[in-house]
Amino acid sequence: MTKTVQTGVLGVTGYAGAELARLLLRHPHLQGKPPVFAGRVDAKDLAHGGVPLAEIHPQLGDNSRVSTLKMEPFSWELLTTLGVDVLFLATPHEQSREWAPEALKRGMRVIDLSGAWRLSDEANRAVYGFEDEGTELAAATQAEAVYGMPELYRKQIAGARLVANPGCYATSIILPLKPLVAAGMVDLKHGMIADAKSGVSGAGKNPTARTHFMYAADNLSAYGVFTHRHTGELLEQIGVTACQMTFTPHLLPIPRGILSTIYVRFKKAQTHEDVAQVYREFFDGSPMVRIYEKSLPQIQYSVRTNYADIGFQLDASGHRAVIVSCLDNLMKGAAGQAVQNLNVMLGWPEAEGLQ
Repeated sequence: MTKTVQTGVLGVTGYAGAELARLLLRHPHLQGKPPVFAGRVDAKDLAHGGVPLAEIHPQLGDNSRVSTLKMEPFSWELLTTLGVDVLFLATPHEQSREWAPEALKRGMRVIDLSGAWRLSDEANRAVYGFEDEGTELAAATQAEAVYGMPELYRKQIAGARLVANPGCYATSIILPLKPLVAAGMVDLKHGMIADAKSGVSGAGKNPTARTHFMYAADNLSAYGVFTHRHTGELLEQIGVTACQMTFTPHLLPIPRGILSTIYVRFKKAQTHEDVAQVYREFFDGSPMVRIYEKSLPQIQYSVRTNYADIGFQLDASGHRAVIVSCLDNLMKGAAGQAVQNLNVMLGWPEAEGLQ
């Protein structure tokens, strides 16, 4: 695109929304054209035209442009009048189900960070309990949605009107497993195990008993066993059945970051070079994936970056492998991947504004 692009963000108040604002404000292709931020504004702030962005996220404050930006009262008329071309939805799933179709109808392209449009299989979507399930509008919108993982769907994302940003856990597991399964190396009869651990920010900004400091600190807990919402993404995108994939998420007592330890068995003995070559070929041209061939990644290497780090080790027989995948749940697992999708949609370098 040659014209200046106007972005908009709904849901800037959350953790992912803060990262999204930071990335868009610093994006080299968006200089001089800050995003339109909109949301719910209390009556006391209406007289001032909205809530200053620097009050919502003081870490974004500076002495010039950010100090003047506000989260304005949301209306479709506001977004239309200001000429929003690409709308980011960092909103709850149910809100995205309502707003994405309306934005599309108004000619905007949408990048949705929620789980509203990620799943093509009705049985997998059932975990969300969407009230509009089965309606003509929901079906038509779902048919337009492209799963927003550039490493898998770069060409489709480029022409998409609606991109469904992947889940954070899902990204950390799909990226290391898809190349091996697609190559026919994995013995699916033995099943695959993904033992994944995430920092507390993955649960969102609204506090719960489980994310309370007194619960999460000095603790490590499993949750969502066999019921986590990202499970459907794993099955659909890797191309396996529920019996072939065991995924268990855990809550780490750290602010951000994901480490997934994945166990697979191969159909026949493989060498370290065999596996490395599969990854090299699959991720050729994917600037946001780093393959660790001589060591294993750690959360501290990828935190606050948009990189997905993948490392692996094989047992002496060459039949079993342990794969370790790390990423930042707020970056490659949310806002960073959303900006990566923006770059692909608009024909910009994929890593622009992310390195």
